Formats: sequence, C-alpha cells, structure tokens
Amino acid sequence: MGDTRRRGAVALGVTVLVAPLTLALTAAPAQAASCTAKAGPYQKKVEKFLGRKADGKQSIADCKAIRAFQTKHGIQPNAGYAGPVTWGVMDLMTKQKAVGKNPNKSGKCPTNKGRIACVNLSLQLSWIQDGKKLVYGPVPVRTGRNGYETRTGLKKVYWRNIDHVSTIYHVPMPYSQFFDGGQAFHSVGVSVWSPPGSHGCVNMTKTDAKKYWSLLKKGDDVYVYGRKPGT
Repeated sequence: MGDTRRRGAVALGVTVLVAPLTLALTAAPAQAASCTAKAGPYQKKVEKFLGRKADGKQSIADCKAIRAFQTKHGIQPNAGYAGPVTWGVMDLMTKQKAVGKNPNKSGKCPTNKGRIACVNLSLQLSWIQDGKKLVYGPVPVRTGRNGYETRTGLKKVYWRNIDHVSTIYHVPMPYSQFFDGGQAFHSVGVSVWSPPGSHGCVNMTKTDAKKYWSLLKKGDDVYVYGRKPGT
C-alpha cells in the first residue's frame, strides 16, 4: 500500500507516507446471508484444493468448506460459491508452494548486489537473498491492486519506522520499510491473499515483516519485477 502524494518534507526528506488498507485491519469479513446451493464454474478444482470429493456438485458440506476459506481470506461475497476469485486465490497458493526454496530460479532478481529483498509480483512472493544465497523466504505477500500497482524496478530502503501509522487513513503499518515513495514492506492484520490487493505497499504477515525488519537496513536494495494477476 502507499500514497504517492507529496505533502511537504519530513525528517530525512521523507514525504507523508500512508497506506490505506483494502480491508480495515480490525474488521472481520462480513458474513454472507446464506450458503449457496449452486455449483460454480471452478467447482471441481476448488473441491480438489480443499481435499473434498471432486465431483463438481455442490453439497452443503462443500459450501461450508468453501465459505470458510472465503471468510478466512476476505473473499467477498463469502457465500460458498466456487467462482473465479476464489479459485484465483487457490491457484496462486498452489503456484507459490511449487516454488519451494528456489524462488530466483529464473535469475531475474539481481545476484550481484549483495543482500537484496526481491519481490515477484506475478507470484506474489518475496524473499531476501545475498548473492545467490537464499537468506529468508520465499514468503507470500500482498501487493498493489489494479490502479495502485507496486512499482517495478531496482530501489533502496530509504526510511524505516517500526510503529508507523498512516497520517491520512489512520491505520497502523507495523515494521514499515519504505523503498519507493509511499510504498513499503509492512505487516497487516488481514490475509495476505485477500483480494484485490493493497494500495501499493508490499503487505506481509507480522512474522515475516518482523523478520524483514531484522534482516534489512537503510540503504539495502529492493528489486520488484513481474505483474500482479489482475492488474
């Protein structure tokens, strides 16, 4: 998430840095009025992902399992329908898992910069490497949604604030490490798979954001590449 608007300089020349959340940090996903009895276009795939009988037919148990997944990851409406958004999240999870411990297999993240934080927008993954050595990760992240894309390219961590709070949206951004305007690594209190995405920042779980805080420092390189699905 992030706000690229400039509102006057602050310490170290940092402009106002804000990150509105797609979902309120303290708000639980709204509950659907009822569970749908209709099978969705991705019924079999969703059933298989959830470890259920992949018969393509919606049952009450199927609906409850799909709905629980949707509620956990902030997918709306959470009525248990096996639609494209739900399957998209599941498909992304599957692709992320398949990467294993070799996230830079393609070599797209520079290996000649020493310690660097890499962000693969296409797979919504981030990791820290030192040359060709994997230091931490890969971990799932939540980057900018359509219209608020996390900007690509080589950047540097230029400002860190462990207890940062958005001055416009008044939401916490713990373990913030800014690398491009108002765009930063920071933790969120919602699922990192929650669609449609952030407003530019690289959202992480608290555990991962805390680890990034301990491993990175001001001046460290960040490389962002790829394209987030749906943007």
